[in-house]
This record gives sequence, structure tokens and C-alpha cells, in this order.
Amino acid sequence: MPAKRQSNDRNTTKWRKKEKRGESAVMNPDIEDAVVRSALSEAWKEKTSYSHGGVELDCDPFRHCRIQNFIHSQGFAQNLRDELLQLSFHNKSNDLYKFKQVTRPACFPESLIFVQFRSWLAEVLGVDLEPTVDISCAKYEHTDVLLCHDDELEGRRVAFILYLVPSWDLSDGGTLDLYSTDEHYQPVNIAKSLLPSWNTLMFFEVSPVSFHQVAEVLAEGKCRLSLSGWFHGPSLPRPPRYVEPLLPRRTHIPRDENVLFEWVNETYMDPLYQAQVQQEFEANSEIRLPNFLQEEKFKQVSEALRLAEVQWERRGPPNKRCYAHAELQSLPACLKECWDLLSSEPFFLLLSNLTGLSLHYLAVGDEENESDSQGDESDAEKEERNNQEGQGTSSAASSNEKQDKGPPMCVGELRRWAHGNYTLLHDSVEREFALDLLLHLGCKGWKAEFGGFTSYIAHDEDEELLTVYPEDNSMALVYRDKETLRFVKHINHSSADQKDAAFYDFSFTYYE
Repeated sequence: MPAKRQSNDRNTTKWRKKEKRGESAVMNPDIEDAVVRSALSEAWKEKTSYSHGGVELDCDPFRHCRIQNFIHSQGFAQNLRDELLQLSFHNKSNDLYKFKQVTRPACFPESLIFVQFRSWLAEVLGVDLEPTVDISCAKYEHTDVLLCHDDELEGRRVAFILYLVPSWDLSDGGTLDLYSTDEHYQPVNIAKSLLPSWNTLMFFEVSPVSFHQVAEVLAEGKCRLSLSGWFHGPSLPRPPRYVEPLLPRRTHIPRDENVLFEWVNETYMDPLYQAQVQQEFEANSEIRLPNFLQEEKFKQVSEALRLAEVQWERRGPPNKRCYAHAELQSLPACLKECWDLLSSEPFFLLLSNLTGLSLHYLAVGDEENESDSQGDESDAEKEERNNQEGQGTSSAASSNEKQDKGPPMCVGELRRWAHGNYTLLHDSVEREFALDLLLHLGCKGWKAEFGGFTSYIAHDEDEELLTVYPEDNSMALVYRDKETLRFVKHINHSSADQKDAAFYDFSFTYYE
């Protein structure tokens, strides 16, 4: 901490020396013109477009404004960039983003943002903006990204980004993408992509429809440097949050137990080996089972995924997920049989034997153990227990609770993962006890740095509990509680080096 504090003091001292040499942080005087301010204010109020010189306001898909040459002195802007690049940036990475950041850098010009621009912005927008301003410096380099979100947080009213980038092309990525929304105020598609450019400031109103992203940076050797943050003020009214329908859950499919011997590696059919797996699973709440499908079946499924005309449908919305899932009606026979295997009654029983969970009525569970222990009771102990149960009816209550849960169920998807795909944590994510199954296919040679791995984290915590990496013909079983969440990390551009640049998984979740 002391070293960091000294570094900031040194940067501040350098900045003051620059100001003493006559360099000043002043906004472009063109935007201070009374006529421009009045016209821009009227256009903002009426939600119409406006353009004058280096100022451009557009209201599609939501109100946003671009100001070129925001800092009047080019020398000042260049010195600011140089100072920022000398700071110690911290890696930031989670489900939503990957980039480097410095929070409230000591060398940024406070008077420019906190006084001049805030005053100008409050007048143009006709909004009382609070003195408090959040600001940070972000550095996006190759494969860095900030995925679709709306910036909404209590008190945030206007977002801004000041770009201090070198010459930038569309092929470099890193655009600011603005999304259109549907009738439920959910993002749909990218409606507009804005290229970052030197000394240009973007600002937009934070609202229920202000969905945007920083597209992945594709350029190598270039740095997308920016100062960004939020001005605070009264929040805009928000409609009730849309609750999307969940995928339908189903009970098991009746099948003969021979389906297991046809499809599953015989190692996992051995009762003694099942007991070993169960012991490890109960200790760790997760296990990986390599070579799960029999070799011939694995080859058939892999070939069907590679050659068959499966109908893939994009699954969104992009503020929650982006990947393709298969239309079940389009699956060829081999893939449909594999789907039915994972949904079948014998497979529910196999999962029970591998995990100790009560996913089938034939599974040995806690109730049988309790019954066995009661068989060892003396007559006096039985009488005492019966008296207690008669008063508290605890056994009946426990039985009713199990009956209320209904039969074990599952929900599943066959998913295709490629560059740009991901899932995000969100408010409407399910929060209940469940067993996750991931059976990866077609991922030979896949590397961790590509993304596409599944991360499990504790609710409201950044620490990762578990990571499941794609591995061919490997089945992962993970038991999660109500406080455990999961996401699939964004697949970045480096995956293009992969031959097919895509892999698949059967993703099922089972509920007791």
C-alpha cells in the first residue's frame, strides 16, 4: 500500500508541473457556444438527431452523443495518455469482462470532468447532477472485452467515455456496440457500432434500454485506452423487470436398462467402481468421468455433430447468454438416442448410484439408512421415539416435504460453442439445489485461454469455487446449492486458431 501511495503522489506532482508550464485542461470551446448548447439541449429533450462540427447526437437505439477533440489542447491530451499508460493497471476478469483498470487515477484532470463538463452536461440535459463522479481508466488489449449490459445502478444517470487511442480501424475490434431492445426492454441485436477515436468523448443516458458492450479487441499490439465513469443524479423510471420463462423440466423417459450397457463405458457400470465414484463425489460435490461414452458411440455422436444438418438456434438475450442450441426435432437418430439416454429412467438410477442423490426410487438414500439404524433400537428406545413422533409428527412432516417436491426431473440442451459465445450471471438465474451434468464433445485440442470453460462461484463472491474445462468425451457432475452460481466464459478470438473453432456439449440439470 505505501508503494502505491507514493506512485500516485509522484504522478500528481508531475501533473502539477505540466500545469505550471502553461498546459491546461480545457474543453473544446466549440461546444461552449451558446447556440450549440441550446440546439443540443432541445434535440436531447425532443429525442431528435443533431450535428454541428465535431458534436453529433443520435437517438437510435437510445440517446447518445459524440464530441470530437474534447480536450482543446492536443498536447495536453497526449501528455494525459502518456501519464495514464505509466500507471500500474490491475487485471479485471469475471463473467462480464476482461480488461485492465486503474480506479480514479491520480493524474486525470479533475476540473475538466468534475467542474467544466459536469456543469455543461447538467445544462444541456436539464438534469441536476451530483458533485460525486465515478471515474476509472481502462486498458483493453488483444481478446479483452466488456459484454452486453445496461450500466443501471442506483443513482447513475449519465455514462461517459473519453478515448485516448491510436489510429483505430473496424478490423481492430473494440467498438462500442449499442443494442436494440424488444417489447420487454431486453436487448436483441447490435443496432450501431461506434469506432473509438483519438480525444473523442462519448456520453449516453443510463436507462432501462441503454444496453451496450465493448466488442472484443482483435488487434495485437494496440491499446484501447479510455477514461470512463458515471455522473449521478435522479434515476429514470424503470418498468417491472421482465421474467423470462424457464426451459421446461421433464420426468425421466421410460427405457430398458440395456440402454446403459449400449452407451456407457463399462467401467462406470461396475457397482464397486460406482461406490468409489460416489465416495469421491460426496466428499467434493463434483467429479469428472473421462471416456464416459463407449468409444464407438462417442465416434458416432462426434461424426453426427460434424456432418449432420442440425438446426442451431441462437439463444439470448445477450445480457444473459449468447450461444446456439439444437432444435430437438432436427437431431439425427444418433444424437436423439444420446439425448434420450441422458433423460432415461436407467440413467437417473445410474446418476443416483454415482452421486448418492435420490434421483430414483430404487436408489439407496438417507431414508433407508435411517430405517436400518432404527432396526437396531431397543424396545424402550422405539417407544420413546414413537412418543416424540406422536407429539411433533416430524416423520410425517418430512414425508410430506418429500412428496411436495414431486418426482425427480431434468432439463437439458445440446449446445454449440464458438467465438463470441458466453453465458452471464443475472438476477433471474435459478437458485436451488441441483446436479449439473456437462458432457463435452468435439473439443480436442481446446485450450483454457480460448475461454468456453464453466466457472462456479459463490453468490456475491469473486472467488472461483470450481472450473470445468472442455474435454472430449468427459462427463462432469457438479452438485450446487442455492448460493452457487455458474457461467461459461466468453470464447475469444484466439480460438480461431482451433481447426473447427467450435465444440459441443450436452448440458443437463437434475432435480431430486
